[in-house]
Parts: sequence; C-alpha cells; structure tokens
Amino acid sequence: MGDGSAAAMLIPLPGQPVGVPWPGATWPEAPVPPGVALEPLLGAAFDPEGPLATTYAVVVVHRGWVVADRYGGALPHFDRAPEPVEPETPLLSWSMAKSMLHAVVGMLVAEGRLDLDAPVPVAAWSGDEDPRCRITLAQLLAMRDGLVWAEDYVDAGVSDVIEMLFGRGREDVAGFAADRALAAPPGTRFNYSSGTSNLISGLVREVLGGRERYERLLVERLFGPIGMRSARASFDAAGTWVASSYVHATARDFARFGLLYLRDGIWAGRRVLPEGWVDRARTWQSTDPDGGKGYGEHWWVTGDDHGTFWANGYEGQSILVCPALDLVVVRLGRTDAEHYPELAAWRAALVEQFVRAVP
Repeated sequence: MGDGSAAAMLIPLPGQPVGVPWPGATWPEAPVPPGVALEPLLGAAFDPEGPLATTYAVVVVHRGWVVADRYGGALPHFDRAPEPVEPETPLLSWSMAKSMLHAVVGMLVAEGRLDLDAPVPVAAWSGDEDPRCRITLAQLLAMRDGLVWAEDYVDAGVSDVIEMLFGRGREDVAGFAADRALAAPPGTRFNYSSGTSNLISGLVREVLGGRERYERLLVERLFGPIGMRSARASFDAAGTWVASSYVHATARDFARFGLLYLRDGIWAGRRVLPEGWVDRARTWQSTDPDGGKGYGEHWWVTGDDHGTFWANGYEGQSILVCPALDLVVVRLGRTDAEHYPELAAWRAALVEQFVRAVP
C-alpha cells in the first residue's frame, strides 16, 4: 500500500471469537496452530550471538489466546547484579508509550475536553503573530506540527530527545518541547518527535488538572479496565507523564494493550476507546522519509496485506497488531539500530507463519 489510499482500505478489526474468554487475572493459553513453526523464530530471537542481540520477552496472541511466550536475558542495574527477566518482570516501553497516549487522548476527545481540529492552547504560544498558534491536536497526533526537532539517540550531533529526557528538559518535558520554533508550516511535513508527544501529554495534564488526576485516569480508565496491573507511567517534576517514553509493564500486559486496539477499543464487551478511534491510529497519513514506514496517529503502519499497525520503541520494543490474522506480537529487548532491518525481517517472518493458520 504505502500511501494515503490506506484510509479507504482498512481491514476490519476482528471481535473476540465466540467461546474465547477475555484475559482476566490470567490469560488463557492454547497450542500453536498446526503448520505454524514458531520454534526456529523464537530460537533466533533469543540467540545472544544473533543480530537481534538481547531479547527479553516475546508474547504471541492468536485469536485471543496466548499461543507462545518466552523470556530471557537479564536487566542491567548500576547498583546491583543483573536481574534475570521473568514473566512478571516490568520492562520499559520506550516509545510504545506514545501509542498509549493516543488512547488517553481519544477518551478526552470523546468527552469534548480536547478538540482535534482546534489550535492547541499552549501557554508559550501567545498572540496572533506566533505561527505556532495554528497547530492543531490532529497535527500533533500525526507528527505533522512543523516544529523543529532532532530525534536522534545514537549519533554525535544535536539531539533534542536526549536533551529533553536526560538534560535540561527533563524537569519539564512539555515546556522544553513547546520552546521549539517552526521548521515548516503546520500540517505540511512529517517529523517524528518525542517532543510532540510530550506536548500533547502536557495538554492532557492541563485539561485534567494535574498529575494526581492524570495518574488516576491512566489507572482507572486504561490500565485497570484491561488488566494491565503491572503498568506504571513515569512523570516529570512538572507533573507531566513522559508519554514519549516511559511506561513499565510486563510483556503480557503490553500484549493486553495490543489486544485492546485489535478489538477496536472494546474489552470484555465494554467500549474503552471511542468508536473509530483505532481507525485513526492505523490510517496511513504520512511516510517517514527515513525508511519509508507509514505513520498514522501515534502508531506506525506497515501497509502489508494483513493491515498490520504497530507501537514501536527504542532498541526494538514493539507491539504488532495484525487484524487480518487476529494476531498480536510483543517483542521486548535491546537491539542496536544497525540491526533494525534484521529485526523487521524477523517480525515479518513470524507474522507470515500465521497466514497458514487462516482457514
């Protein structure tokens, strides 16, 4: 696909199959479908000498059942010995948190507390003479706000994201992001930006009235209803969830979030996200000039034949959602950027295995 035509070609999102229980305190398991060969792929993922380097966890959910999960490696710590990764080990989302922010925004848009098409009320942008005052929430969600931003984690050049997360911006990530100038007219150019996500998160904090209410919304309306009991969001000193990067959760809890989007925002018969909100996330709006990947609203879009869209994070964190195959795949670990092509090929090979399971 690979272009705006994706909007008219969305593959329907499957409902929970009849007779398959929703995940509760535990998640029902089933065997891998006949003809699906996962063992070689799982072996490759956890091969410490392979290109994927360190994989901490893989969880595969097919037709509502967990059909595979595996854990390995050890989390490094500065002050104690490495911690072996187990099923209950909370792992860091990195930028997969952006896709969770998308869920929160959808709730507030449905309530009329945020407006997708109105200019966003950022205090630092005041006066008609400031062109940033024309930026809308929809443009922020699609990473088409036009603000200057360098999203670079590994090279030696200027990195706005490193400065925001670990430098002078870490106390107020939304304020740091709001200080960026325009590089292009709003709505005209895609530029992936963790600063943009934290700008949105700052707006959410203002609408809700501070950190305490923000945390309560996450727990009571997102994490709690879908059983993400391990999930913990991290906030800065200003009370903003650092939604560009920081949620810790177990691999199975990240898979619950993927299942929520696979089921069109419905969980156990209850609508958690507004109708149509998941479709906004998975509609191809932009093409990333670095690699040609598609982007919707705070979710990446593959453009493959399965309608796959995915939450993506630094060092290869991912939640893949494949509507045509009724499939969710979570992979967490540490893979260097130079080996991202091999990681992408591994994910694609795993997804293709399940084509054989479709009747």
